[in-house]
Amino acid sequence: MSNTKALRLLGASREFVIPLVALVVLMAIWEVTVRVFAIPEYLLPAPSRIFQDTAAMGPALGEHTLATLRTVLFGFLLSIAVSFPLAVLISSSRLAADAIYPLLVLTQSVPKVAIAPILVVMLGPNELPRVIVTFLVAFFPLVISMTTGLLAVPTELVELARSCRASKLQELLRVRLPYSIPFVFSGLKSAIALSVVGAVVGEFVAAERGLGYLITSATAFFKVPVAFGAMLILALLGIVLFQLIVVAERVFFPWAAAEQRR
Repeated sequence: MSNTKALRLLGASREFVIPLVALVVLMAIWEVTVRVFAIPEYLLPAPSRIFQDTAAMGPALGEHTLATLRTVLFGFLLSIAVSFPLAVLISSSRLAADAIYPLLVLTQSVPKVAIAPILVVMLGPNELPRVIVTFLVAFFPLVISMTTGLLAVPTELVELARSCRASKLQELLRVRLPYSIPFVFSGLKSAIALSVVGAVVGEFVAAERGLGYLITSATAFFKVPVAFGAMLILALLGIVLFQLIVVAERVFFPWAAAEQRR
C-alpha cells in the first residue's frame, strides 16, 4: 500500500516539477538571450525587468487582476447556466437540434472583437458587455461537449432504463448525465481557458480596469515590461483556473478523470 501511495505521489510531483523546471529553463534562456544580444527593452524586455516593473505597480496590479478574474468567472458561470439546458434540449429533440445548431454556429462565426463595440453601445461601458463577450467565447465548446456526452450513452443502457419504467427525467439524471461527466469536464476545461481570452477581448474594447486594459494602456505609453507582466499574469490565471477544474474532476469524479487519462 505504501508503494502505491509513493507511486501516486511521484506521479503528482512529476506533473508539477517537470513543467516548473521547463519554465525556469525557458526564463533563464530568455534572460541570457536579451542580455547577450542587447535586445532593446521596447522590443523584448528581460524577465528580471518585467518582474521589477510589474511589481512596482503595487496594489494596482492586484485590482486589475481581480477585475479580470471577476469577468472571467461571471462569463464562465453564465456559460454553464446556458449550456446545460441547451445541451439537454438538443440531445432530446431532433427538431430542436436542427433549429439551434445553426444559431450556435452563427454566434461563433462573428468575430468577438466585432461584437464587443456593439455591446458597449447597447449596454453601456460597464462590466456587462465584457461578461457577455466572455460568455459568447466560452459557451460553444461547452454546449458541444455536453451534447456529445448526452448522446454518447450506449443504447443498451437507455433501453435498460426504459425497461425499468424510468421517466425522461430519471433517464437524464441517472443514466445520461453520469455517463457524460468526462465529456462535460472536457468542455469545462476548454470553456475556462477561453473565458480568459473573452475577458481580455472585452477589456481591449472598453474597460477602466483589468489586465487587458493594463496591456493596452501600458503599450500606449511604451511600458512594454508592464504589458509583458500583465500577459504573463493572464497566462498564470488561465493555468490556475484550468488546474482547478482538473482537481475538481479528480476529487468529485475520480473515475471520469481516470477514463480521460486512459
